Amino acid sequence: MLFIGLYLVALGVGGIKGSLPAHGGEQFDETTPSGRKQRSTFFNYFVFCLSCGALIAVTFVVWIEDNKGWQWGFAISTISIFVSIPVFLAGSATYKNKIPSGSPLTTILKVLVAALLNICTYKNTSSAVVNMASSPSNPHSGRMESKLETAKASTIAETPTSHLKFLNKAVTNKPRYSSLECTVQQVEDVKVVLKVLPIFGCTIILNCCLAQLSTFSVEQAATMDTKLGSLKVPPSSLPVFPVVFIMILAPIYDHIIIPYTRKATKSEMGITHLQRIGFGLVLSIVAMAVAALVEIKRKRVATHSGLLDYPTKPLPITFLWIAFQYLFLGSADLFTLAGLLEFFFSEAPIRMRSLATSLSWASLAMGYYLSSVIVSIVNSVTGNGTHKPWLSGANFNHYHLEKFYWLMCVLSGLNFLHYLYWATRYKYRGTGTTS
Repeated sequence: MLFIGLYLVALGVGGIKGSLPAHGGEQFDETTPSGRKQRSTFFNYFVFCLSCGALIAVTFVVWIEDNKGWQWGFAISTISIFVSIPVFLAGSATYKNKIPSGSPLTTILKVLVAALLNICTYKNTSSAVVNMASSPSNPHSGRMESKLETAKASTIAETPTSHLKFLNKAVTNKPRYSSLECTVQQVEDVKVVLKVLPIFGCTIILNCCLAQLSTFSVEQAATMDTKLGSLKVPPSSLPVFPVVFIMILAPIYDHIIIPYTRKATKSEMGITHLQRIGFGLVLSIVAMAVAALVEIKRKRVATHSGLLDYPTKPLPITFLWIAFQYLFLGSADLFTLAGLLEFFFSEAPIRMRSLATSLSWASLAMGYYLSSVIVSIVNSVTGNGTHKPWLSGANFNHYHLEKFYWLMCVLSGLNFLHYLYWATRYKYRGTGTTS
């Protein structure tokens, strides 16, 4: 029953988080500067609202579960979801709804299969689209030579771009199966999705770092003094720090930082989506370095107080030191997640926006899985011979967590260099400009 519940939660959250950003972004007029600014504000406050929900979850709900029982925590969550349904439906009369036009996954698969089959079938055949544009028998061949005439003629055959040329094979020859017949527009849509995948891949390491907030960082705090005056803070409530930082930073970013950068750069966006994502990746590097330094300090206190071999006794050091790494990682999450959502929404074809914004949450899931893989690899490599694994054992004080954090810092640095390679070469759709 537990796993059935978890899978149902994953299914519901996947549907909401995959569709809601795209649905919200489509409520604004993207053809006007004011509409695009309002859309940017929406994505900032979308992350803000996610943080509001997380704040309630890690404070009030955790307190209820610890003091009244888990069944009451689940009941509160269930009631909250039921209340959200009429609230959402209350605005249905004013929503702008996009009519579904088929699954984007079907389009992507069809284009890829058609291109592959045509490559294998017509290895020595020149491009039919190119032949159509240049053949003397083609009535439109003369028009293709002039941009002015092309603009005036509505019947000119559309040709695919030279980017990702292998996909052009999907429309250059008539496929053997009619179900695999593709249009140039479908090919170009798939090209856009494939073009943003390297940017998507560069955010996985960031989410791998975020996984530490709910794993090792909580274990660190559990060994420290978690009292705030007369209040004893449960370690499971520590994610409140990045949540609060995001809630504070989101309005500041939207109402102070962005207007200032718009004036300074004299551009509509102020900071481009890719620059915003890059800044978040830099903050993740800083966060891992800070986490390593805090762990060094924690272990030094444990050594000096003679409690290194007594993991159950709280160390004479406040858990607020952990807040520093939460601060930087929470800020990194805000910049990267909001920037990534808006980047995917604005760059993806209108038919594939929900799929594109879903990549942000796919990156989160892959980052958490990757974190487990890295921990397993680290323990396997460092546990050979007479040495104990870095991240294993009954005594958390004997972990080499600071070395693991330095490793994550290095991986984040290499990931940022990889991101720079792709971001500086990325051309925004419709503008041709790079970030």
